[in-house]
Amino acid sequence: MKKLIFHPAPKPAGTAPYDTATGGKASLADHNGRYVLVNFWATWCAPCRKEMPGLAELQTEFGGDRFEVLTIATGRNKPQAMKKFFDEIGVTNLPLHQDPRQALAREMGVLGLPVTVILAPDGTEIARMVGDADWGSDSGRAIVRALIGPQM
Repeated sequence: MKKLIFHPAPKPAGTAPYDTATGGKASLADHNGRYVLVNFWATWCAPCRKEMPGLAELQTEFGGDRFEVLTIATGRNKPQAMKKFFDEIGVTNLPLHQDPRQALAREMGVLGLPVTVILAPDGTEIARMVGDADWGSDSGRAIVRALIGPQM
């Protein structure tokens, strides 16, 4: 988790819409009110394959009213390839959202993959990691616990 950088001051998050798994449109602002760990990934990205199960573990353990893992495949990722990707690694609890034209990724300064940003409940970006991480590790879990506080 050494690559995770917390910003000295919050930064604005992107406003470009992304395509939801159900065929609609959404934006990051739709997730305001909780901490959101946004992961930009692609089906061809080997490090993404490595880190996705840990992200699923975080969603299982902490997902709810105060925290959410939001996965957005950026670039050309066919829905059936995305589903196959998740099926092959055993991920069943993360969304198959897309940013096919990379509008949100470009707006957020995502230049490579994977990139993970953490949004505060007010929708601002408070941290960013470029590259993969073991999000299911003790340190990954500790970061989420520190953000959301004690669970009830």
